[in-house]
Amino acid sequence: MFQQSTRRSGVVSALIFGELVYHGIVRDIRKTHGNALMSILLNMLQMFILVAVFYVMFTVLGLRGAALRGDFLLYIMSGIFLFMVHNKTLGAVVGSEGPASPMMKHAPMNTIVAIASASLGALYIQVLSLVAILFIYHVGFHPFVIDQPIPAFGMVLLSWFAGLSIGLVLLALKPWFPVFVGVVTTIYQRANMIASGKMFVANTLPPSMLAMFDWNPLFHAIDQCRGFTFINYLPRNSSVEYPVYFGIAFLMIGLMGEFYTRRHASLSWSARQ
Repeated sequence: MFQQSTRRSGVVSALIFGELVYHGIVRDIRKTHGNALMSILLNMLQMFILVAVFYVMFTVLGLRGAALRGDFLLYIMSGIFLFMVHNKTLGAVVGSEGPASPMMKHAPMNTIVAIASASLGALYIQVLSLVAILFIYHVGFHPFVIDQPIPAFGMVLLSWFAGLSIGLVLLALKPWFPVFVGVVTTIYQRANMIASGKMFVANTLPPSMLAMFDWNPLFHAIDQCRGFTFINYLPRNSSVEYPVYFGIAFLMIGLMGEFYTRRHASLSWSARQ
């Protein structure tokens, strides 16, 4: 009532939004550990463990011959990195601050800032871990060459975008069906251990099995990433367009759902979540 409102230009509004997102990213990164460096190291440890487990599994089962011609560890990491980016982003967005959160009582804060902070914070940690692991492997163990590094990194961003879009839809549903969303999120993240296609090459799948995986945007992103990473692999059973269209469609649905949910926000939701 006694506040004096001032008109802001688009540039000033963008700078204020960017500052809010920056502080939100710092807050989200420090949720895992009080020390931001430890949060990154813990995430790197998770990636190292996944790479080691899949390396041992492929070696013991004798599946190395089924992989692509080229660096075998790079083949494993190309799937695990995108898998981690997708799942971590989805989990971060679903777990971000909702419209009934106490953080929303602060005037500059809103749910869009919370979603952007959670998704960009997850991307920052995953990309930093990815670069650090590739650097350590290249310098300390075995030099490698990525055929098309910029398009390959574009597939990393595409898997992040798909995770953000799916997470936004689940976040919009979360206040209405908290238990259901929690179960669906867990099932989807666990199913991606196989459904993402990081354990096999898509070109080797028969049509009957391909139908079980090509619904998943992460499957397409991983297969296309391997096509850009290895010079002797040309993906035939996946496309770049599918995860793009999938992500845009789910992003629009999620934004509409989030807007509707925010309009009907109730403080009693906090007790159910």
